[in-house]
Amino acid sequence: MRFHGWASYRFAVLVVLLGLVTPALAQDPAPSTKHHATQPGTRTISPGDKAKLKGSIVRRDADTFIIRDEHDIETVVLLTGDTSVKSKGGFFRFGKNYEVTSLLRGLPVEVEGVGNREGLLVADKVRFSSSDLKVARLVDKRVGPVEDATERLAGQVNEVGEVSRLARAEAGRAHERISSLDDYNVQDSTSVHFNVNSTVISPADRQALDALVQKATSIKGYVIEITGHADATGNVQRNRQLSQQRADAVVRYLQENHDIPLRRMITPFGYGQLRPVADNATAEGRRQNRRVEVKVLVNRGIADTGQ
Repeated sequence: MRFHGWASYRFAVLVVLLGLVTPALAQDPAPSTKHHATQPGTRTISPGDKAKLKGSIVRRDADTFIIRDEHDIETVVLLTGDTSVKSKGGFFRFGKNYEVTSLLRGLPVEVEGVGNREGLLVADKVRFSSSDLKVARLVDKRVGPVEDATERLAGQVNEVGEVSRLARAEAGRAHERISSLDDYNVQDSTSVHFNVNSTVISPADRQALDALVQKATSIKGYVIEITGHADATGNVQRNRQLSQQRADAVVRYLQENHDIPLRRMITPFGYGQLRPVADNATAEGRRQNRRVEVKVLVNRGIADTGQ
């Protein structure tokens, strides 16, 4: 082959170099990280390998949650009794310990742990910003009314053809964005009632909780949702505090008397007087509103397989 001029000579050298480099590039490269994606959008952690990941929680189950990083790669994180859950400490300040029930959907977190045989990341540490937690709790507080409205809409929509299909699809996408709780079915429930300004659980209600726990522990993958409420007497701030204290009292009873792992209890929340079930103008109505609602939930995917 004959080349004309310096440009032709450089072109020939480039062709030769490419011929030498291409076979090396075609070989399978050695792994550069200790975790790898098994399919687009998912990641597994090799057994025994340590990993530190950042992302936002996109799904929460009884013993696990899923985080999605900035590259839209999802990783399943397994919670254990030894998992440390804390907020990040600031300058001259240590982080605060939190229960695993604080790990809400949408919360940005940093997770450190080690892979197990199933490819999950077994969490040793979970860290997050306390300000991000406040935002996540506020969003979670607003979810309930929107979920109820969406559920009613889904029941009313009975159109035929393309309009109906598109409406159901959009409602489903809205549910997925709003809260992972929509992935659960209620298996059983009970209400615990309280005296005025009291957070003491009565013996009768303790028996009701005992019976509920007996059913719950026989269900695979159960979680328990706990919400506190108050009647309309007193000021709004006091009712919020009182309803939260009542929910916390039920959590403590279930943990201390039945050893229910905290990771199986969705973050208890006090709604104050916002969600009455009866008329606050009557004594009986106010009694019904001074309550904690306890629901046993199970993932729909588990329920559909007949457990």
